Amino acid sequence: MMPIATSENILKLLYSYNPWWRDGVLPKEFLKPIKRFAYHEAMKLFTHPDLRRYVILSGARRVGKTTLLYQMIEALLKQGVETKKIIYISFDHPLLKFCSMDELITIYETNVSLAEEAYLFFDEIQYATDWEKWLKVFYDTKPSWRIAATGSASPVLVQGASESGVGRWSIIPVPTLSFYEYCELTQVDERPKLNSDIRPTGLVELKQHELNDIMNRLAPLQKHFHRYLMVGGFPELALSKDDYYAQRMLREDVVDKVLKRDIPSLFNIRNAAVLEKVFLYLCFNSSNIINITTMSKELDNTPSATVLNYIQFLERANLIYISYPVSLDGKKILKVKPKIYIADAAIRNAVLMLDNVLADPEEMGVMVETSVYKHLATFYYRSNTKVGYYRKSGGSEKEIDVVVEFSQGKILTEVKYRENAAIKENDAIVEMSMDKGEVVAAIVVTKKPEDYGVTPHQTSVPIMRIPAYAFLYLLGHAEKTRYLGYKQRS
Repeated sequence: MMPIATSENILKLLYSYNPWWRDGVLPKEFLKPIKRFAYHEAMKLFTHPDLRRYVILSGARRVGKTTLLYQMIEALLKQGVETKKIIYISFDHPLLKFCSMDELITIYETNVSLAEEAYLFFDEIQYATDWEKWLKVFYDTKPSWRIAATGSASPVLVQGASESGVGRWSIIPVPTLSFYEYCELTQVDERPKLNSDIRPTGLVELKQHELNDIMNRLAPLQKHFHRYLMVGGFPELALSKDDYYAQRMLREDVVDKVLKRDIPSLFNIRNAAVLEKVFLYLCFNSSNIINITTMSKELDNTPSATVLNYIQFLERANLIYISYPVSLDGKKILKVKPKIYIADAAIRNAVLMLDNVLADPEEMGVMVETSVYKHLATFYYRSNTKVGYYRKSGGSEKEIDVVVEFSQGKILTEVKYRENAAIKENDAIVEMSMDKGEVVAAIVVTKKPEDYGVTPHQTSVPIMRIPAYAFLYLLGHAEKTRYLGYKQRS
């Protein structure tokens, strides 16, 4: 029998993956004109003159990780880096199952480039056998190599990073598009010009006419926000004109492949049907506090330990976020019950095949709260923060949807995406906004374009009402200004 992974076959594959070796340029279809926030962060780390770190981009399927690698390659080519010093490999290719990472690199060095300096881009690295061992070897023995990689399943990535990667590589999460990035990518005409210092928590300091001006300029974005909730933050699907096709692709490619292939193979799960049931249950209960014991009973008495494991696998495969409670009243949190959010509101729509959700106030509330949590978790992940929720102890149902806890204090966010979004004097966000030392900002996310401004409550920290689309867009705008300090070399 002929061997499959011969040097000739591997070399052919490498040349097909790296067309710039032949003609010096990256084909236009590999690139997207908009560069996401994660690109700037990855490039900053990848090209840092003093801090040597490999970069691993972790995110769900179809979130655009491969495009980020190609954009990094394009930047290097524009800087004049010799073409054959740049190599891209996708470990998703079946041929590479017959070849170790070491053998691959040996074929590259023997036949393409033996330069001391090299830029290596590894796609879907979790499918490479012993990838963390080889990254450690490369880091320790090849001081002039720079490596960037992607992975859809951060479980393995995080584990590898904690064991071998300390001080060697950094994991950068790639979430689905923020609403701001969605508007940039789809070239929304009504995008307003905003000052770089505008941020949601700073709106309370504006004079009324300044606030009116900003809100009037943001108002046309509301109709785009509705489509964003429906098709979600997956770049390729956001650009598609066929929303029905987009939802089908979400189901088949983003969800089914992860549940039926990625997680079972990476975690050695024999019964993928139970995993699917767990995910479906979480879709139905997105934005709710989950009681594992109840969930276990409802899933045909699946053991609680199994349910918990599967929830963690889903989080690490970037399909869900887990929000844990934070304390605001100084009392110890006895029972830690997680609140689960599906990673993108559109995933939930696609899985549950919901019809006419835009006309269903309850479904819209779930979608908007999901988006608010995702945006805040993404915005603050780099800081030393915890993003969770608050529920008053002692049998009371008082709750604050999202609490950002960091050293300067806490930011409280309550989602009231409904026609009548009244806040009562005894609501948790009003009670907690009395404590100025503990709380630095309080925001109520509303539905109607005219529903904005400081609430009349006599609190130590003013409570600001902001329509959902305006809040998320301003948060993305603030995220963009954070990267302006990094001068792009591309």
